[in-house]
Amino acid sequence: MLTTCLIESSFDDSYPQIVQLTFVPSEDAHSSEYIAPTDARREFISGFSGSAGTAVITHDKAALATDGRYFNQAGKQLDSNWELLKQGLQDVPTWQEWTIDRAAANDDHSGLTVGVDPTTITAPDGRKLGEKIKKKGGKGLVGIAENLIDQVWAKQKPARPNNAAKVLGLESAGKPYPEKIEELRKELDKKKAAGFVVSMLDEIAWLFNLRGSDIPYNPVFFSYAVVTPTTVTLYIDEAKLNDEAKTHLHGINIRPYDAIFSDIAALTRQKPSGTNGEAKSAGVPKRKYLISTKASWALSQALGGEENVDEVRSLIGDAKAIKNGTELEGMRQCHIRDGAALIEYFAWLEDELVNKKTTLDEVQGADKLEEIRSKHAKFVGLSFDTISSTGANAAVIHYKPEPGNCSTIDPSKVYLCDSGAQYLDGTTDTTRTLHFGEPTPKEREAYTLVLKGHIALDLAVFPKGTSGFAIDTLARQHLWAYGLEYRHGTGHGVGSYLNVHEGPIGIGTRIQYSEVPLSVGNVISNEPGYYEDGNFGIRIENLFMVKEVKTKYQFGDKPYLGFEHVTMVPMCRKLVDMELLSSVEREWLNGYHREVKEKTAAFFEGDERSREWLERECAAY
Repeated sequence: MLTTCLIESSFDDSYPQIVQLTFVPSEDAHSSEYIAPTDARREFISGFSGSAGTAVITHDKAALATDGRYFNQAGKQLDSNWELLKQGLQDVPTWQEWTIDRAAANDDHSGLTVGVDPTTITAPDGRKLGEKIKKKGGKGLVGIAENLIDQVWAKQKPARPNNAAKVLGLESAGKPYPEKIEELRKELDKKKAAGFVVSMLDEIAWLFNLRGSDIPYNPVFFSYAVVTPTTVTLYIDEAKLNDEAKTHLHGINIRPYDAIFSDIAALTRQKPSGTNGEAKSAGVPKRKYLISTKASWALSQALGGEENVDEVRSLIGDAKAIKNGTELEGMRQCHIRDGAALIEYFAWLEDELVNKKTTLDEVQGADKLEEIRSKHAKFVGLSFDTISSTGANAAVIHYKPEPGNCSTIDPSKVYLCDSGAQYLDGTTDTTRTLHFGEPTPKEREAYTLVLKGHIALDLAVFPKGTSGFAIDTLARQHLWAYGLEYRHGTGHGVGSYLNVHEGPIGIGTRIQYSEVPLSVGNVISNEPGYYEDGNFGIRIENLFMVKEVKTKYQFGDKPYLGFEHVTMVPMCRKLVDMELLSSVEREWLNGYHREVKEKTAAFFEGDERSREWLERECAAY
């Protein structure tokens, strides 16, 4: 049955004459980028499995909007019912514009009502979209209590996971959670706020020093939290908490997960109070509850809307992005172990493909890498689906090989491997592009231009207060000089044994990256690339940490910042065109390889194959 017909059935049976258009975001009720199967509504209705995109559906039309990372993938996965909106390309409407245009009054109707599950859109986005719909002649945006896609999905819909939430020890967390709560309360006092409703799953995990497994690859658990000047309440299914976790959370109010909406509605009906519970005096401004700008429209509505709510960039998100000393050292150590795993894998893969002439597909390669990683200390699992891609598949930026639907690894073509792991002491994300045969001149040129951009960003020095938006061009400059480009950001924040993509920082052209300066303690990726559709793809990714650096001068009495890379995996020797590198870049490359060799060599005692591969790839240029 056509997907549009399924939606029509849901409209007609459930909301006749009320909702004529709906949209389906990728995110869950917590604005999670990666979601549990129970929340994969957009994938269910459209067939598109990428992590970013929005489906928009009317009675007779459907569109799917996604960004440049997924153009190829969406083109393959969408059937003929769907119009693909390639976001960022000239003259292509955003999904919001597409929605507004179809809701607008015209010769056929006097304007349509757009409906959405209010838990799946943020409060600011819901408000802005509703205003624009009305301004263009539509009837507005309404929240729907029953998710339309869930009604179509019905009994086939997977159940919400209910896995255990486990205590993360101080040896990994670095700071007791009561200290984090007190620091949050100080921020609430500064803002004269009644409390903070926490909705982002990684923020709750970080705040309480707990980790879970409800979402694949992300050590989080379904929950909400409310922190006020005098109380802390965690909304979670109590069955998730073993005795250790309950002891750990002594003094914290535990309430059922689904009680959050009724509880916060009741909060706003209580007599207003000051920071210490004293009754609010006449003439004193009303204290509002804070929610993140990523909190759902449903949470804002439950709190009574703008009268009772201030939407802010999350206080916890900002604090979480600045790692403490324990977390930073954990990142250094886990990347050494992870680097050793990748070195062993690449040495094994080359031996199998070149020497033994073994036939291996992309999934078999990814599975072998996971097996090798799992041998290392503190390994918990992967941090995302491994992108193991050969030849033309490497040009699909977020390619996902699947059993029975992947390619045989061709040693005569480029091989791109983007992978990462969760360890108790940190999260990794590394991309290396390799060639096991003879690369073409174009492949070597592209690789070296990407490497030059990678090095430029690694060596960057900038004054405190500089954002990732401001330094993005450093990574693109050499590609631009050749008329080349890539359609993704250059860097994303990374959690500490948490989500591999972590806000609010990033390096790229997104306007939000201009709003938050890089700070000492941030962990962020450096991953420029180049992709030639149908041919090959190049990406080089390290993680690095922001640190303070010494400069000859200090104009304006400002500290100056730079980066410390922590990823320890060699660059591909065959793909480097030394004629394109400056003396400074050669010096960086040789220094990086010395560091990789020094830090990982001890893992290969008795492993001659890996040791020889490491020696060869790290030899001085």
